[in-house]
Amino acid sequence: QVQLVESGGGLVQPGGSLRLSCAASGSFFSINVMGWYRQAPGKQRELVATITESSSTNYADSVKGRFTIARDNAKNKVYLQMNSLKPEDTAVYYCNADMVISILPFRQDDYWGQGTQVTVSS
Repeated sequence: QVQLVESGGGLVQPGGSLRLSCAASGSFFSINVMGWYRQAPGKQRELVATITESSSTNYADSVKGRFTIARDNAKNKVYLQMNSLKPEDTAVYYCNADMVISILPFRQDDYWGQGTQVTVSS
């Protein structure tokens, strides 16, 4: 059974920084794309950033230049360094991973963490 567990959320003042971590555990063959998404109250879940196994990255325009995504393939972890945080960054942040569970038979699935709250407020 695969699990994604996030950590690192909390309350921070505008202009501050936080670092989110997500660890994947369980039985799987490999992890393709890992990413972070967020959902603010009353809004749909949106992409924040993604990173491939070869570390190609993609960011939402709203976080470019402020957030950095990174991954440690050996530890099956993905990180999100968030700097210059704004009140509009307040949301529940979810970790996502596209995984190959098995080769024979081939099985690929998409997994989500339980979410971690990030609140930016003075």
